[in-house]
Amino acid sequence: MKKALCNLRRLRAVILALVLVSGAAALRPALLGAGNPSSSVVNIDNFSFGSGTLTVPAGTTVMWINRDDVPHTVVSTDHVFASSVLDTDDKFSYTFTKPGTYPYYCSVHPKMTAKVVVK
Repeated sequence: MKKALCNLRRLRAVILALVLVSGAAALRPALLGAGNPSSSVVNIDNFSFGSGTLTVPAGTTVMWINRDDVPHTVVSTDHVFASSVLDTDDKFSYTFTKPGTYPYYCSVHPKMTAKVVVK
């Protein structure tokens, strides 16, 4: 009985954590809206990453949104960031804190490449 109660408490804690995380994820796009000067969006569509090169100031959060009807990923060539597989309308965000050039590609379609330049 004591073990079952302990497992139930753990289950409640996990469920609460999932609810909180999913709620935060749902709010993230609103927090990165047009009124926030430290955000930028890259649309993935037609087997390409937006315009190819995005230049942003340090501290900017970039959000990639898969607008294509096939899955894609966003993977830094130097392993600084990597998304999971993004289905249609899925999002991935990364905050660039250090200046530099960050080339990336889609691991599902390696010919899809682009870069973020952080100043």
